[in-house]
Amino acid sequence: RKKKQLKKIYTFLLEKHNIAGAAAIHFTSEEEARISERFGAKTRDLIIPLGANLPETTGENDPEFQELKKQLHPNQPIILFMSRIEPKKGLDLLLPALEKLAGENIDFQFVLAGSNPQDPGYEAKIRQQIESSTLATRTLITGFVTGGVKAGLLNAADIFALPSYYENFGIAVAEAMAAGTPVVISDRVHIWPEVRGAEAGWVASCEVEAIASAIKNALSNDDERKRRGEKGREFAKNNYSWDAIATQVIEAYRHLLMDNE
Repeated sequence: RKKKQLKKIYTFLLEKHNIAGAAAIHFTSEEEARISERFGAKTRDLIIPLGANLPETTGENDPEFQELKKQLHPNQPIILFMSRIEPKKGLDLLLPALEKLAGENIDFQFVLAGSNPQDPGYEAKIRQQIESSTLATRTLITGFVTGGVKAGLLNAADIFALPSYYENFGIAVAEAMAAGTPVVISDRVHIWPEVRGAEAGWVASCEVEAIASAIKNALSNDDERKRRGEKGREFAKNNYSWDAIATQVIEAYRHLLMDNE
């Protein structure tokens, strides 16, 4: 608590001057800009998202992914969580939501992809929670993935789920969209307005019932999932690709330089 108070004092005394003197402040989402503290300084805001790597491969031919794929049921929809395993990611909401759906005999399998070397205790707690629940027979825990395995899972997933309590942007969501996977996210992932506006997935509040309902809706219609996945892919290409980001940055800086002449 003391450290937090000292940080606030430092920010007010020193960073306020830096913020006030900046030509502009770069935010990665409209929502991040809306909630950010300016410490009384008037700022010019630049809203430029983070860039996401567009998939160069589906990962389908990756030998490691092929081995992992043998553990998946070919005819069951895949719900994928691929992110750092930490409290803010909302696994305490997602797991009960999935248990609820399992209790309703809704067909799905869950893939938990991620790790947390800095807090192995929390990761172990999540693993234990899954293993002692009705999700045990429906879940594949992969640990941290990258390369072809990551691409393969994103391509194979029917839904990408991330009900975080806070994400100033949500790069994992952007990567899922780029892969053409429809997303189910919370309204605390700050690109939720873009996801909703692009019809790239489903947005829910940070409540178990709301998340369960969103996933249930997503699972109920194969054609709608495909449509939203394609919408997300198109949006990501036009807005989150590095070419798109470079264009936005160049244009923003050009305007700043012109205004300062």
